[in-house]
Amino acid sequence: MIKNDLFLRALKGETVDRPPVWMMRQAGRYLPEFQEIKKKYDFFTRCQTPELASEITVQPIRRYGMDAAILFSDILVIPQAMNIHVEMKPNFGPYLPNPIRTQKDLDSVIVPDIQDTLGYVMDAIKATKEKLNDEVPLIGFAGSPWTILCYCVQGQGSKNFDKAKELCFTNPVVAHSLLQKITDTTIAYLKAKVAAGVDAVQVFDSWGGMLSPVDYQEFSWQYMQQIIDALKDSIPVIAFGKGCWFALNEMAKSGASALGVDWTCSARNARYLSGGNITLQGNFDPTRLFSPPSEIKKMVTQMINEFGKDKYIVNLGHGILPNIPLDNAKAFIDAVKEYKSPS
Repeated sequence: MIKNDLFLRALKGETVDRPPVWMMRQAGRYLPEFQEIKKKYDFFTRCQTPELASEITVQPIRRYGMDAAILFSDILVIPQAMNIHVEMKPNFGPYLPNPIRTQKDLDSVIVPDIQDTLGYVMDAIKATKEKLNDEVPLIGFAGSPWTILCYCVQGQGSKNFDKAKELCFTNPVVAHSLLQKITDTTIAYLKAKVAAGVDAVQVFDSWGGMLSPVDYQEFSWQYMQQIIDALKDSIPVIAFGKGCWFALNEMAKSGASALGVDWTCSARNARYLSGGNITLQGNFDPTRLFSPPSEIKKMVTQMINEFGKDKYIVNLGHGILPNIPLDNAKAFIDAVKEYKSPS
């Protein structure tokens, strides 16, 4: 049994003394101990070496004592496994030299054998579970099919993913076919993670907010729903769509255990739009971690009061930034641990 099960209890909607806390991208770039590893090994070596991935996963737990760990990995291990070449270029980000833009490009994309292509992730989960020693739960994750498609078609990061959207609107057959292949791979991948021992999974729809509400249903949400349907009976699923406040009502009916909210949606609106019965996670602006620690603590306390302590998981509204001061990250975590309900 997991000693600190606060995160899992919040996912079930149970009454708690304080909400649990973790931070998206907590395993990584803002930590000096991570930077030491980064100097020695390139990005995908860190992802693909279970000893390194597990060490990076537990570093923030050792330092700050969050209520959940999230496996160090990347959403782009999925296209890699699907026979799409992915590079991580320093000071540039992801680069896919052969983007998928035609039926011919799509023909070379496979739905892989997960153990064969991504077995290293399962090994990292087992190594991490050993290091965590049942202290806190471990979260596994994947990108949403739409977010993965964005990179596969654009070939790199983008402010608007215009080429990805162009493919959807000019050649929807290829777009949907690619989305389905990504969905099938993601379901198999997350099921393998569950078998390897993760305690919850999160699906990150980082670029969902690029789509209009109507297009979101067609090109993103229906595929996320397939993933939730395939997993919800075996594990809690958190669905996070950045910029997708307009879909919270639909998401709340999906069978997901919790919904992530970004910082552009107030607690009150998020509770209202999601119907008020589902666990919500978020939504501190990551850039606000540059504020002085005393101010961070006040803002976090206020955020918890606005969401309410139950059916709530404290988190950022997106990933932590690389140059956040360590004391400020600590203030964020400590504010939650010290939280007392206003009587």
